Amino acid sequence: MKSSGRLMVSGALAGLLLSAAGMAHADAVATLRAFVKDVKTGRASFTQTVTSPDGKKTRKSTGTLEFQRPNKFRFAYAGPTEQLIVGDGKQVWLYDTDLNQVTVRPMNDTIGASPAALLAGGSLDKDFTLSNVAAGSSSAAAATSTPSQATSTLEWVQALPRHKEGQFQSVRVGFNTKNGQLAALEILDSFGQRSRLDFAQFESKVALPATRFQFTPPKGADVLNQP
Repeated sequence: MKSSGRLMVSGALAGLLLSAAGMAHADAVATLRAFVKDVKTGRASFTQTVTSPDGKKTRKSTGTLEFQRPNKFRFAYAGPTEQLIVGDGKQVWLYDTDLNQVTVRPMNDTIGASPAALLAGGSLDKDFTLSNVAAGSSSAAAATSTPSQATSTLEWVQALPRHKEGQFQSVRVGFNTKNGQLAALEILDSFGQRSRLDFAQFESKVALPATRFQFTPPKGADVLNQP
């Protein structure tokens, strides 16, 4: 997946992660609302699967994430291409290891009207129309990517952006019905490409050092500032 695509997906994911992390729930929408209110930090490992609009091509990558509300997140993609994406509260840094290149953007411009707007503590109802997804009606709900998810039932909440000119058609967040933990997230972009992230070893309300959300370009790296 291209760097810009990873940045877009990771920004969206970061925003929703700051809204979902694992606690008792009544339904998916209620769970999401509770997480927005109560969860401040979290970390997990993930597997990301990107599927082309025609469903014939897929790409997989793995990594870890950490977040701290408001406005701070860290995505470390381990493979097949190593990349690091850090939101420090003011800017978003993307470091491509293979290219030895750093791209930096203002955070407000990066998250814009996407689901990542939740990263800044935005209002769910202001930016999205939320609804519970009926069991069996979601393509996301039908898919399982890890053994733990294969043996558990997920419930889903769908978030439709109120501003239709954005880069996303919809975002769906899946929770484990047994323990209320975040289990999966699926993003459908404006081109029909679907990105599915499955989470493992999710921990919420963890102590994270400030250095995890700081980034200094490596010596010799090309730094590109984008408005």
